[in-house]
Amino acid sequence: MHDHRHDHMNSSSDRIGRVFFLNVAFTVIEFVGGWLTNSTAIMADAVHDLGDSLSIGLAWLLSKLSGKRADSMFSYGYHRFSLLGALINGFVLIAGSLWVLSEAVPRLSDPQSPNALGMLGLAILGVGVNGYAAYKLSRGKTLNERVLNWHLLEDVLGWLAVLVVSVTLLFVDWPILDPLLSIVFTLFILVNVIRVIVTTGSLLMQATPDKALYADVIGVFLETEHVAQAHHVHLWSLDGERHVMTAHLQLDECIGYVEQRSIKADLNNRLSKFNFIHTTIELEFPDEECRDESQD
Repeated sequence: MHDHRHDHMNSSSDRIGRVFFLNVAFTVIEFVGGWLTNSTAIMADAVHDLGDSLSIGLAWLLSKLSGKRADSMFSYGYHRFSLLGALINGFVLIAGSLWVLSEAVPRLSDPQSPNALGMLGLAILGVGVNGYAAYKLSRGKTLNERVLNWHLLEDVLGWLAVLVVSVTLLFVDWPILDPLLSIVFTLFILVNVIRVIVTTGSLLMQATPDKALYADVIGVFLETEHVAQAHHVHLWSLDGERHVMTAHLQLDECIGYVEQRSIKADLNNRLSKFNFIHTTIELEFPDEECRDESQD
């Protein structure tokens, strides 16, 4: 049988790999361009992109690792490594954003005029390259790709700021626009990345990925014939996409093998819409003591 999940992980890894090499090449161009145009803003962005390249390279490595199949050490597989990559990259992006703010804020009182024409050329190239890379990752659904997409979106917005500033500086002497726009865009990205980090941290702590989903699952259980109660219902996510669910269902009466098989078949059919990667459901008779009761 063809493994579509494995293909999905490969496509995710391939997208991140292409973006990594593209970002490294452009970072080199930025350093050269920043030196030639005498632009501290471009040089600062080059340093920031260098950090992005390291983050994307780490994400690529962890993404490939997360595609490994389950073994005796990681019985659920390696999918959670992509969450680790998302968390690390989120913190790197926060550190980079804070660094950009530390560079931009002082320039409000002492703005510097760079080579506007050179900035314009690099800005057009920067928007194109980073925009293409962001578009490639926007098709990904993993948290790892979402965080990396914010890296690239930050770069696109930053280059748009450079583009606007460079065009403006060709006509008027307002160098203060550069730090102002950098601050606005950096704060925008910072807020959104913090949200992603909170989500990623919650999933790593095995929080329920979706409260509405949890309620829907409980509803399915309680609507099933012969099910009187659902307890020890646990729902968590391996990587933000692949969810795992376990539950104990107490029956309203002692029923035979045929009825139990009917319940399981009914549940299998009704739970299929949730696309859980793993499910474990235990049926308990009315007079049966739950062996996990003392664990709550």
